[in-house]
Amino acid sequence: MSFNLTLIAQAVAFALFIWFTVKFVWPPMLRAIEARQKQIADGLAAAEQGKKSLEVSSKQAEQAIQEARRRAAEIVAQAEKRGSQVVEEAKTAAKAEGDREKAAAKADIQQEAQRAREQLREQVAALAVAGAEKILRREVDAKAHADLLEGIKKQL
Repeated sequence: MSFNLTLIAQAVAFALFIWFTVKFVWPPMLRAIEARQKQIADGLAAAEQGKKSLEVSSKQAEQAIQEARRRAAEIVAQAEKRGSQVVEEAKTAAKAEGDREKAAAKADIQQEAQRAREQLREQVAALAVAGAEKILRREVDAKAHADLLEGIKKQL
């Protein structure tokens, strides 16, 4: 008999243990498991969202880099164009300055030539007056006049 009573007592104790476990132990464990599952699911979702965000950010960064490279190329092209313009402007300005200096030099040369001509005319006039004066001082003699004119020719 004791075997049956022990078996029944153990069955009742086991049933009480299962009831106590289902009533008091199992719900907090299920809540902890569900919370942990939710936390893991949230973590996985956040990781997936982070991965998508990283891809979007990478694409945006690549686009920004491409835009920066394009803009840099434009700036370099503009700088080269402006440099060419500056060189052309400098060439044009230098040529204009050279032309002005050339014209001024030609004008100076013409003035000097004109002065030289005037001085030469003055000297020729002075020589002619001197020759006429010498002719008038001497007696009127054809041979003397010819010699005098020959000397004047040599001076000119």
